[in-house]
Amino acid sequence: MAKITNRIRRLRFDHNEMTQEELAKQAGCTRQTIIALEQGKYVPSIELAFRIAEVFSVRLEEVFQYER
Repeated sequence: MAKITNRIRRLRFDHNEMTQEELAKQAGCTRQTIIALEQGKYVPSIELAFRIAEVFSVRLEEVFQYER
């Protein structure tokens, strides 16, 4: 089964230890969504995925990885 993983926690740390709340506000979602994403319990919509990548000024593939 395919799995989508992410580097959100690492990217937050690399961006001046950004809090989950700060990321949520900038990406237009809730802190609970960020928590679920980091724990691998939630797969974001494509729109949210792009917004998160935009917050970090990176390409989508640098945040989310698709593993078969």
